[in-house]
Amino acid sequence: MAQYEQTQELPAGDGPVLTAAPGIDRVIGRMRALRPVRPPVGGAEDGVAVFHRVYLTVTETVGRQITGGAFPDRRAAATLDVRLAERYLAVIDAAAGERTPDCWRPLFQYRHHPGVRPPQFALSGINAHIGHDLPLAVVDTCRTLGCAPPDLEEEFDRVGDLLLMLEERIREDLLPGPELLELADPLTHLFGSWSLERAREAAWSTALVLWRLREVPLLAEEFRRRLDAGAGLVGRFLLTPCR
Repeated sequence: MAQYEQTQELPAGDGPVLTAAPGIDRVIGRMRALRPVRPPVGGAEDGVAVFHRVYLTVTETVGRQITGGAFPDRRAAATLDVRLAERYLAVIDAAAGERTPDCWRPLFQYRHHPGVRPPQFALSGINAHIGHDLPLAVVDTCRTLGCAPPDLEEEFDRVGDLLLMLEERIREDLLPGPELLELADPLTHLFGSWSLERAREAAWSTALVLWRLREVPLLAEEFRRRLDAGAGLVGRFLLTPCR
């Protein structure tokens, strides 16, 4: 691991400029205090709230794992986890001002659509968070700690393994039983068309590219914008009404 240097500098992106990592407990406290729920429309569940509940549970689990010594470099793991959570919190803050990034916009636009099921809301949020926010969080972490992405690869992989709990929790808590989910069900098709593992691998490759582009700000921002737009397109596909 490279020697760490304290820095406040972070790459530009949607939402407010992120500050130095305040600690996992503070981030979890903010998430617990948030209630990103709008009044129901026709009895439909708020899709943003669906994702929020799943992500909060995983963030709490990651925090316990880090505190318990499951990571060889606790500071690197904690900083990455916090930076990633801050990206999501910045989206919640930005949404209040109608400045939602492209990758998150489908979830906020369709959050009360009666034809979209809870697992789809969760998947769309995961797609935005892993496909767009995670590579940016890696760069955020490297700038904060004064290291390079290869120095964080082990922590990235371990955090990624825990993020797989998102998919597991969705399947356990949000999907209907196998007797209710037939092969021809559109939701079966959606789950089979998107892989969190592949998304995580793509996020790491994207982080490496963004790190190389950091000395060319205009090109880096153009790359990020296209990344944002691409993730938004996938997110919209995942929210295709199933009824």
